[in-house]
Amino acid sequence: MKKLDLLTGVILRKDIPEFRIGDTVSIGVKIVEGGKEKVQEFRGVVIARKGGGGGETFIVRKMSFGEGVERSFYVNSPMIKSLKIIKRSKIRRAKLYYLRGKIGKKAKLKDLAMEKELSPKKENKKEIINEKAGEVPDKE
Repeated sequence: MKKLDLLTGVILRKDIPEFRIGDTVSIGVKIVEGGKEKVQEFRGVVIARKGGGGGETFIVRKMSFGEGVERSFYVNSPMIKSLKIIKRSKIRRAKLYYLRGKIGKKAKLKDLAMEKELSPKKENKKEIINEKAGEVPDKE
C-alpha cells in the first residue's frame, strides 16, 4: 500500500452522511471570534461537488436578504461540526450553476419525498392493511 493511501485513509471522515447535488443541507461550521469558539449554521442547496479523497469540496448556495451567498467547504474539514440533510431534490444536472441567474420561484427545485427513498415498497393494499392490523401476510 502506498504512503499516500495510508494518509488519505486517516484524513477521511466517517461521520458525514451521503449527500448529493441538489440536496438542501444544514452545516454546523465552527467559527472563532476573539477567544471564543461557536458553531454557526449555514443552510443552503448543494450546487457543486468536486474532487475526491481528502481534497473533495462542495459548494453550498443560500439566499440571504435577497442576495445570493455561496460558500465552499472541504468534505473532510475539521471546521464542519455537523452536516444534516434537510430535503432532497430531483435534478438532472451535475452542477447547478444555473441557479445563480434565477430569482424567487424560478430558483426552486422539485422535491423528492425522503420517506419514499427510505421505506420499502409495498406490494399491494392487502399488505398495508395487514401490517396496520398487526397480522403477518401469507407468502404464497
